[in-house]
Amino acid sequence: MTLGLINANPVVHAKKERIARTEDLHGGDDAVDALEIYDSVRDIRDPEHPYSLEQLSVLSEESINVDVKLGRILITFTPTIQHCSMATVIGLCLRVKLKECFPPHFKVDIKVAPGSHANEESVNKQLNDKERVAAALENPNLRQLVEECLYSSEL
Repeated sequence: MTLGLINANPVVHAKKERIARTEDLHGGDDAVDALEIYDSVRDIRDPEHPYSLEQLSVLSEESINVDVKLGRILITFTPTIQHCSMATVIGLCLRVKLKECFPPHFKVDIKVAPGSHANEESVNKQLNDKERVAAALENPNLRQLVEECLYSSEL
């Protein structure tokens, strides 16, 4: 957790009920859908608060687009405030989680929602530049923060 919270009083929403999936919706192949992706990322903890990205409405199922034919996943997230300094950390968390959970042939784009961040263009560029992402994840402090957000049991 960071000292001096940027958004000291975020709006917290109730978690949605998980939809039980009893059948293989993909017929055994490695196709994915927005709900499957959402289920894998919804519990990522916010870097500043002990709440999930879902609880803070940073993510929703509607903010995830999948094009199976083109092998593309687009996640658009909405930071809780326009000048959120943790937007790149949230994006890194999403990227690491998707890399762990889904086939590597998918092209993943992660963006902040249009108009939701003061430095939207810069954040989007950082989150979708492979070299910048790799360099960020080599930083031990940043890597630790990402892992805390991904594997925290505080929620």
